[in-house]
Amino acid sequence: SGTYTYLLWDARTADAVIIDPVLEQAGRDIELIRELGLNLRFSLETHVHADHVTGGGRLREAFGCRIGVHENAGAACADLGLHDGQTLLFGKESLRVIYTPGHTDTDVSFYGEGRVFTGDALLIRGTGRTDFQSGDPGKAYDSIMRRLYTLPGETLVFPAHDYRGRTVTTIDEERRLNPRIRTETTREAYQEIMSTLDLPKPARIDVALPGNLSCGLGQPSTIGVPHG
Repeated sequence: SGTYTYLLWDARTADAVIIDPVLEQAGRDIELIRELGLNLRFSLETHVHADHVTGGGRLREAFGCRIGVHENAGAACADLGLHDGQTLLFGKESLRVIYTPGHTDTDVSFYGEGRVFTGDALLIRGTGRTDFQSGDPGKAYDSIMRRLYTLPGETLVFPAHDYRGRTVTTIDEERRLNPRIRTETTREAYQEIMSTLDLPKPARIDVALPGNLSCGLGQPSTIGVPHG
């Protein structure tokens, strides 16, 4: 699915969080977490994904971690319904939840220690599509301009996907160089850009969505097509 999974931990306590785990890679993640001797506290989703099934349920079975997804998802399997401004603690470290809807109405970004994990809300020189699954280009514009682009310019940005192999950017880079939405881009212009992308439907969305609403348990593993 081309999804980036992030594993973060407090070096002093070994308490850890994982962001956007993928079912097909759950074995790899479990092995690494055990190898590093980490205490996995949270398995977090940046949104309800349409291109893969989460590995969160498998990780919870292995480590007893708490699964967090935005409260709009209505995922009964989740332990936490995430909301804007919520702080998640792992050891002495923390992540703050920033609600960034637009790609879907379940999108959140996680901010902490000079970096932000943006899911599909903000990509490297791109943004997540807004034409399905409760997407709204106006809300996406507001999320990026008013929530993400107001972060310090040096903030490191780690997205959920990049199909060119890039791994990190900064808020300042995207404000200046993102071809879809720069500092000077108007809301109307962004809405026009997003309404004319004409992207194909994710190939396995019909399996991925129910799979993610059950936290990846009892569903077949799938890999879909890029949808950023």
